[in-house]
Amino acid sequence: MSAPGIAPDLESAPALVRERGSGLGVPMHLLASTTSTNDEAKLAAKQGAPSGATWVTEQQTAGRGRQGRTWVSPAGENLLFSVLVRVACPPSRLPPVALVAGLAVRDAVGAAAPEATPKIKWPNDVLVDGKKIAGVLVEAVTAGSRVHAVVVGIGINVHTRDFPGDLAAHATSMARVSRRPADRAALLADVLARLDRDLHVVVGRGLGLLRARLGEADALRGLRVRNDAADEGIASGIDDDGRLLVRRGDGVLVHWGAGEVHLV
Repeated sequence: MSAPGIAPDLESAPALVRERGSGLGVPMHLLASTTSTNDEAKLAAKQGAPSGATWVTEQQTAGRGRQGRTWVSPAGENLLFSVLVRVACPPSRLPPVALVAGLAVRDAVGAAAPEATPKIKWPNDVLVDGKKIAGVLVEAVTAGSRVHAVVVGIGINVHTRDFPGDLAAHATSMARVSRRPADRAALLADVLARLDRDLHVVVGRGLGLLRARLGEADALRGLRVRNDAADEGIASGIDDDGRLLVRRGDGVLVHWGAGEVHLV
């Protein structure tokens, strides 16, 4: 349902999602402003909202990324949304969910901006020319030790051309990498359709069937990386459980399951 303060290019999103026949994006809640779409989705999950329910906003007053970082987005310029998916799985399946969401974003951005070559930076960013164009934040809704729903939050920089402070050196947008204006509603519908196609396969069986696509999209493969524990080596792909494979200088192949990764 639309609300005052929604730009015309987003108002068509519910109809486009229905046309694509996606199981995600229905019902869709369009919000002029909220603290965080992930907060909206988690609260609604506890109140019985159905799988596929999606919250889209023009502005977040307390948007966040991984490890509590702030997500900066001028009002009305970008695509900010969260989708609730009711799945029963162990917490170990959450890293693959973030990667499959990143793959859906990467493919949708690439389709909307054919002149760009988006890549996935493990574990949850999408880059173009080494700069961040999108991020994914997956949060679990749990009962005891079991996950019974996940909230997939996605932010894509669409219309922003000027980034403040240090962000200017590390962020980009659809407007900066494409010669044609991006349609936020079409981009949203495409991401949801792609995510709907792959998500349940990954939750049930891991990333095995997507390994080839992930390999093509891997921004880190072949580069020297270091983690927060000062371990380093050459990034060598992503395993079926969503862990980064890193070959250390002694030849041992290790699996990094969490934390930040920095290029050396």
